[in-house]
Amino acid sequence: MAEAFRFTVHATEGRARLGTLETPRGPILTPAFMPVGTAATVKGMKPADVRASGADILLANTYHLMLRPGAERVARLGGLHRFMAWPHPILTDSGGYQVMSLGPLAKVSEEGVEFRSHLDGSRHFVSPERSIEIQRLLGSDIVMAFDECTKHPATRDEAARSMQLSMRWAGRSRDAFLADPGQAALFGIQQGALFEDLRRESAERLVDIGFEGYAIGGLAVGEGQQAMFEVLDYAPEQLPPDRPRYLMGVGKPADILGAVLRGVDMFDCVLPTRSGRTAQAFTRGGTLNLRNARFAEDEGPLDPRCACPVCARFSRAYLHHLFKAGEMLGPMLLTEHNLWHYQQMMAGLRAAIAEGRAQAFARGWTQAGD
Repeated sequence: MAEAFRFTVHATEGRARLGTLETPRGPILTPAFMPVGTAATVKGMKPADVRASGADILLANTYHLMLRPGAERVARLGGLHRFMAWPHPILTDSGGYQVMSLGPLAKVSEEGVEFRSHLDGSRHFVSPERSIEIQRLLGSDIVMAFDECTKHPATRDEAARSMQLSMRWAGRSRDAFLADPGQAALFGIQQGALFEDLRRESAERLVDIGFEGYAIGGLAVGEGQQAMFEVLDYAPEQLPPDRPRYLMGVGKPADILGAVLRGVDMFDCVLPTRSGRTAQAFTRGGTLNLRNARFAEDEGPLDPRCACPVCARFSRAYLHHLFKAGEMLGPMLLTEHNLWHYQQMMAGLRAAIAEGRAQAFARGWTQAGD
């Protein structure tokens, strides 16, 4: 790995791994969940409160930040950590997923992707080299190789073409990164859709290039949990055991638990924050819709087993009132609770792996309703 980065596996249970990823801005305990700060903010949350929930690292979005306020501007203002008052590690995605989601607004070629901004229709072009440059301007600690996220469903031929393009882009990303690595790590992204042989080929080519960590891409794009788990039954094992493994864009608590048991170390997803903004609360008893009239006079906490400040101070009735009244405090409090829920799950997983009871922990958490 890069000199400033070191990944250590402390304990295993089956394929589940307890580890630490050391970075210049502090350690990341794994399995880890990264809250998503798309536009240099975790929506509705102050950075100190995100940290208090247990987060070691955040994810920021290359595509959105290059459009607004612009990577060069962020660099002039001292970099993303200073800009958003988050002195801890930051991972930036490459923008590949967002470009894929633009559909007809994007045109893919060997050189890169030309697309129109969803904000104002202006034209932009991102190559692997430009993606790396943007992430370095932002000051990312973990930089992602530029890739094409394979659409679902995809035929084998479509998946093979997309994967091979991503591997060529991975090589160009590595070359651009090595020209000025600084104090950062670069992760490659495995593609191959639902095809085991394509994912094996992708992993082999990534290992030949050499990265500080490896992501499993092209999942959680509509294939469903069963198909995702079938891929995860083999995909993590195709990647080097001495490097962190990151499953991009996942997900629901049950998805994360199942992926950890299959050997994945890192996760990100907008679900806890997006759900918080739409009155959905994750609890050990299942998901609650705080707009529901049955909570109008419920004086109990969201989750009596939760240690978060929201559950300690506010009732379900009050949260219900905030959403019915359209008060911004409702989404803020529910987002905070949901992030604590996810981080408490990850902390519980880490303790369970250390004690050899991860399987039992995962069963207990999912049986409770998540």
